[in-house]
Amino acid sequence: MSRPPSSPGLLLRATLLAAFLPGALHAQTAASAPTVDYRLAERFLPWHAGNVITGGPVDPQWIDDTPRFWYRTNSGSGFDFRLVDPVRNTVGPAFDRHRLASAMSLASDTAFDGSKLPFQTFRFTDAGTGIEFTARRKLWECNIQRYDCVVGDTIPGRQAYVVSPDSTLEAFVQEHDLFVRTYRDPRDSTNATPLDTIRLTTDGEEFFAYGLTAPSPTLQRTPAPRRPGVTWSPDSRRLVVSRMDQRNVEHMHYISMTSQRPRHFSQPYALPGDSVIPIPSFHIIEVASRGNTRVEMDPVPHQLQLGGSGVDSVWASDGDKVYVSWFTRASKSVRLGEVDVNTGAVQLLARDSAATFVEFSPRDPSSWYVTRDGQDVIWWSQRDGWPHLWRLDRNGEVKNRITQGPWAVGAVRWVDEGARQIWFTARGREAGVNPYYAQLYRVGYDGSGLTRMSTEAADHDITFSPDGQFYVEVTSTVGTPSVSRLRRTRDNQVLQELEREDMTAMEEIGWAPVQEFTVKARDGITDIHGLLYLPPNLDTTQVYPVIDHIYPGPQVGSVGSWSFKSSGENFALAQLGFVVVQIDHLGTPLRSKAFHDAYYGNFIDNGIPDHVAAIKQLGARHRFMDLDRVGIYGHSGGGFASTAALLNHPEFFKVAVSGAGNHDNASYNIYWAEKYQGLLVPGENGNGDNFAPSANKTHAANLQGKLLLTHGDMDDNVHPAMTIQLVDELIKANRDFDLIIAPNRGHGLNEPYFIRRRWDYFVTHLMGGTPPAQYEITRPAT
Repeated sequence: MSRPPSSPGLLLRATLLAAFLPGALHAQTAASAPTVDYRLAERFLPWHAGNVITGGPVDPQWIDDTPRFWYRTNSGSGFDFRLVDPVRNTVGPAFDRHRLASAMSLASDTAFDGSKLPFQTFRFTDAGTGIEFTARRKLWECNIQRYDCVVGDTIPGRQAYVVSPDSTLEAFVQEHDLFVRTYRDPRDSTNATPLDTIRLTTDGEEFFAYGLTAPSPTLQRTPAPRRPGVTWSPDSRRLVVSRMDQRNVEHMHYISMTSQRPRHFSQPYALPGDSVIPIPSFHIIEVASRGNTRVEMDPVPHQLQLGGSGVDSVWASDGDKVYVSWFTRASKSVRLGEVDVNTGAVQLLARDSAATFVEFSPRDPSSWYVTRDGQDVIWWSQRDGWPHLWRLDRNGEVKNRITQGPWAVGAVRWVDEGARQIWFTARGREAGVNPYYAQLYRVGYDGSGLTRMSTEAADHDITFSPDGQFYVEVTSTVGTPSVSRLRRTRDNQVLQELEREDMTAMEEIGWAPVQEFTVKARDGITDIHGLLYLPPNLDTTQVYPVIDHIYPGPQVGSVGSWSFKSSGENFALAQLGFVVVQIDHLGTPLRSKAFHDAYYGNFIDNGIPDHVAAIKQLGARHRFMDLDRVGIYGHSGGGFASTAALLNHPEFFKVAVSGAGNHDNASYNIYWAEKYQGLLVPGENGNGDNFAPSANKTHAANLQGKLLLTHGDMDDNVHPAMTIQLVDELIKANRDFDLIIAPNRGHGLNEPYFIRRRWDYFVTHLMGGTPPAQYEITRPAT
């Protein structure tokens, strides 16, 4: 039956009645919602804000194995490159950027501006008298004494060659096999040195190549030289080369449909439950004899890492041993081995296992260190329920615990073998300090002399020089701008304050720092932490719609790094009149193992019950938060989680925008999906499997709110099939939703168009406002 048209009298009576109903405040504030100003909001996006925020965090680029380094910074009059010599305690320009711009202009048909040089990184050449960089897809070589430049027509495949330590040979992969050839300095235009080439292997084949895995569809569409997985020994006599057997692994398929004739791409991509999966291995190649030793590991690796990062190294200093770590399937165990390069024999140095999963220090992967004499292994482990350091012997037996207690070690940053001391980061040890703020500590091999080296109740990002004599410390909180300092290791003294982040220009347009909060998790006992982004000129007598920005992990939390938050989409959404929250829920890392395991095997949880509990507590504290208008958004895992929130908590979440979601992890890669959900177990009599209850498509009929799904059709990380399968079930359930398929896009979707459509969706369906028609967010010209 059709509804009769309303008369003006009925509308008036309805309006008067609404003014006295409990929801009247919502109705009144909807009409007086903050002005939706996209022009101001987009100024808070990183590509705009980054040009006006000066003195940001220093990312030191060490020069070879010396303590000298350079870094790039916004000085306020353009981006400078600064050179630091810690030994002399000097800081100065790495080069004259304006003279360099002039030299670049003379060498090409393009005028360059010294305030906006078109590159962010470079390398010194010719004993520091020259620099080499890529810009505008060309290779530039510039002398920074005479200030003249030579520019190549195209970028050569320099990264495809790995030069030996003695600079006599370079290794490369061709037609699936490993070769070496005489190294010739690419700046040598005389061609005087013949490029003698030696083929070291002959059995490489497609999907089982030396040094390279099968290219992803992204690489197939835009081919570029790739650095092979090759590492030279210190004496340049041998090579370690990785090899991945992807033969017979089933493929994922992709169709790019923007060309007149659609193009097909595929890649080997193993899924949970597959019996044939990629098998990693590595070989030790002796150049002179062309000897080839495949190293056999027991049990068979599922994931393999040669060496590590930070203080870890592939080769022992004597060149006779190689270090390798590997996971078994579903990350049920991890091992560290020492390989004799002469025989290929593997000595097991350390191991861990768990009923759920084991890992290296998450997002901070300097998890082990072997001393030069091979007698002590420093091992990061959660074996007692907390991430700590253990000292093991060569057989993996415990010599002693190095750290212990209800707090979490992050990573080993430096090992002083002479003093037998370890410098490492950790979280949660100091009372009154946010448990996500990393502090720097020093401790003896035997666990004695544990000393906190950091002094501020803030997060500390630490980078040691290659020789360990100095380190760069970047200190900040989520709401306090960073300060970057150079320190001397032996006495921990500050030598220089390198940079201090300045937000003055952002404050002039209404920027305000994010606020930290602590609430209880779903259990009512455990503290969880998060961030609150508030609208400008907040009127606490009004109410504002709430947006939850989620990334469920479990490998990282919604907040991500707990360092200073200077800009980003959450700030922009707050400018539009939303209260935005980020919450690190149960099931995320950097705390105890039990905390991290909270929803193992139950992906659909996504920590969302903690988000509901947290937002309710925040709403009780801040009555300006309208808990009748709560939206949620996220990308990738956050796309999965935001849709799951709408499907499984429809009484709480009303609007979701979900980008590139892994909506059914039975269709996602084995390395991540099996680690956190477990091995796929088929159901009986065709009744599904243990992954099915955690797939969004299983719950499609629950949809009540407004849902916008976006996905790139060439996403070779999270296959678009997962969104299409969800769409299929939503159609079968006769549910309304919105969908954007992004043609020829991969996984990121961090483009202005998709950001604007997200804003439009929340303004329309959560705020009840009208967005500006077809507003165009722009990026600064490069």
